[in-house]
Amino acid sequence: MFLLAFKRLFKGKSLIVFSLCLGLAIPARAELRLPRLFSDNMVLQQGIRAPVWGWADPGELIVVDLEGQSAAATTGQDGRWSVRIGPLEAGGPFSLKISASSDTIRISNVLVGEVWLCSGQSNMALTLGDIKAAQTIAEAAAYPMIRQFQTKYATAAEPLEDVESSPQTAWLSTWEAGSSSSAQHFTAVGYYFALYLQQQLGVPIGLINNSVGGTVAEAWSGSSVFEDIRLAPILTEWPLYTQEYDWIRDTYADHLKAVEQARQQGLPEPLYFCQPSVLYNAMTAPLMPYGIRGATWYQGESNIYRAEQYRILFPALIRNWREGWSQGDFPFLFVQLTSYESGTGKWPELREAQKQGLALPNTGMAVTIDVGEADNIHPRNKKEVGRRLSLIARALVYGDSLLYSGPVCSSAVVQGNRCYLSFTQVGNGLVSRDSGPLAGFTAAGSDSLFYPASAVIEGDRVVVWSDEVTEPVSVRYAWADNPVGANLFNMDGDSLGLPALPFEWWREKGDLDGDGKVGIYDLLELLKVLGGAAARTALADLDANGKVDIFDLLTLLELL
Repeated sequence: MFLLAFKRLFKGKSLIVFSLCLGLAIPARAELRLPRLFSDNMVLQQGIRAPVWGWADPGELIVVDLEGQSAAATTGQDGRWSVRIGPLEAGGPFSLKISASSDTIRISNVLVGEVWLCSGQSNMALTLGDIKAAQTIAEAAAYPMIRQFQTKYATAAEPLEDVESSPQTAWLSTWEAGSSSSAQHFTAVGYYFALYLQQQLGVPIGLINNSVGGTVAEAWSGSSVFEDIRLAPILTEWPLYTQEYDWIRDTYADHLKAVEQARQQGLPEPLYFCQPSVLYNAMTAPLMPYGIRGATWYQGESNIYRAEQYRILFPALIRNWREGWSQGDFPFLFVQLTSYESGTGKWPELREAQKQGLALPNTGMAVTIDVGEADNIHPRNKKEVGRRLSLIARALVYGDSLLYSGPVCSSAVVQGNRCYLSFTQVGNGLVSRDSGPLAGFTAAGSDSLFYPASAVIEGDRVVVWSDEVTEPVSVRYAWADNPVGANLFNMDGDSLGLPALPFEWWREKGDLDGDGKVGIYDLLELLKVLGGAAARTALADLDANGKVDIFDLLTLLELL
């Protein structure tokens, strides 16, 4: 009777009021929520069905509207929902509306254009303010269609659903339109890349700045990368890598102190920012599958002592990101390490390792050895770096017919004491940048000792020789931390083009006559060696048993 009377008393009143009066518990409704990537001023990728996702109550109907286009989905048991809207045409500003039965979110000033991820370490993280690009910052107000989303720095042991917010720094983890106030903290390389593209394409450009100074490639790699048996040791050996640099050795020592303090207080142990996958988990995985055109990458300085490992790790990272985005082999453009007098002698090895990324489809590399600063690991000329990345994007992604690469050594033939190097990407011809003799070449014989070499241009080839080497088996170009004087370029019409890619060429074992291939004439050369006519052990010892004998003949026959 009491309940019946109570119901009559509150007839027509809300169930919530009624329940509160009875002191009954009501399950809380889940708030309609979006990832932080979806904010005012955002840029959506044109030409695709752009993913939009978020969270709400299980079983909730979600409707997404953008300028007359709509899509709907029902949330799963985990509360997550996802739709794709489009394909979208460039333009704006638009309003994006996301509606549920009990809530609506409106996002304003939305543009549709080209979205590029900008990631890596400090040379990508360096801002226009850092390089004191005052004029560029002042002019940024004229380019409000260039926008940036900067991911807040964070680490995580497992992939997160969303990037972290930053109440203390309002412009982190949100989109900002380009202006004279916001541009000072835009990535400098990314901004100049966007500026050149925007001027050429005439569409909005969105940058997702996902970079942290001092970081290693393995920290940006998902856990599946380390399923490769060649990379698995990183999971246990990474603390040893912290001893490679004085500054990182000190930061790791501070980290160990923080770990010990957390243990004593019974708190979760902090993660170190160069641990495998910790940046991928907290900063990259939450961005997936936001629609992007491609990625730009500037990293490698923190991996220079492990170039052989990087040959495997870097392509694995690219494949890992492409798998995570589920957008196919999206363009991945990267910057080769510039010149810097590190004193380690390791920089050319890492530059060579970076080139392994070019073996993957839709990749391109910007060479910058001519715009570095010997005494500054953070050279200020980020405008030219951004321009060169934009040239690659225009050629490989947007279909422009233009010169986007410096000369690339494609093959070599040895005749006597001379090595004839052939090149692709010669543009309108090979030239010396300063019109002087070519510099930066070295050559080695079978003893693998390198000597300074002379070089001259003959058409699309460069002829290299050294008086100290009777028969070259290897030639290097710009093979130094700071390759001063390296001056081989191509011509772009009547103007100087781009610098040649540093390279290291070794004659293949079995190519005994130096014609660039293993053929019947190498068999004749080996017979001479067996007869004592020559002693080219390094090339003719094909089975690596320490001597040239009949078994090398059998090995060569297999190669043929």
